[in-house]
Amino acid sequence: MRPQTPEQPQPSPAAPRTILIVEDDLKIADMLANYLHMHGFASAQCGNGLDAVTSVREQAPALILLDLMLPGLDGISVCSAVRAFSAVPIIMLTARVDEIDRLLGLDTGADDYVCKPFSPREVVARIKALLRRSEGRLATGLAPAAFALDEGRQQILWRGLPLPLTPLEFRLMRLLMSRPGQVFARARLLGTVHEDLRDVSDRAIDSHIKNLRRKLEQAGTGEAGISSVYGVGYRFDDA
Repeated sequence: MRPQTPEQPQPSPAAPRTILIVEDDLKIADMLANYLHMHGFASAQCGNGLDAVTSVREQAPALILLDLMLPGLDGISVCSAVRAFSAVPIIMLTARVDEIDRLLGLDTGADDYVCKPFSPREVVARIKALLRRSEGRLATGLAPAAFALDEGRQQILWRGLPLPLTPLEFRLMRLLMSRPGQVFARARLLGTVHEDLRDVSDRAIDSHIKNLRRKLEQAGTGEAGISSVYGVGYRFDDA
């Protein structure tokens, strides 16, 4: 009689990642939750801005869908409060499509935004893309970041070698590197570059970015570098 081989324990399936939906419109929140479940996500809901920050602390979601207009505390204030203790990815949901609101949301620490009315398929696609970008930076086994900041020498290093940046370009690159993947509005970047608050057009930042990109290309940074986001500003991608 052939000896029986003990059964090997099967690995447990990974728990679905939880998306926190902060939205006071129950129809929209339920629609998003149902669509997320169809695509393998778990979800939690919160309809009040005052409770949202507590929910983030207690539930530690993988990502937050955050409505701009909320009772108790608006989405901008919630985003700012969350950023004080967490780098969790945040997608703003807004029916106010004027550029000031978009820039304010991203400048406060949001990673992306979706305008209402939106397709739930688009929201899920944005979630997946943002999670891939976020988790890629945290995945084990990756080489250390090729970019490094030497604050004492006021230098940005690429693979240990200093980039030939002007003081203005250093300040600009330092800010972009502080939050990889986050979009910074031109006005925010301009305020960092021109600290004397001189009267300079925010389009001047495009010229600075062009020079920075040229120097990054000459250093051979490959896919890592500065990406433009149409109508909003720029973001730094470290991989």
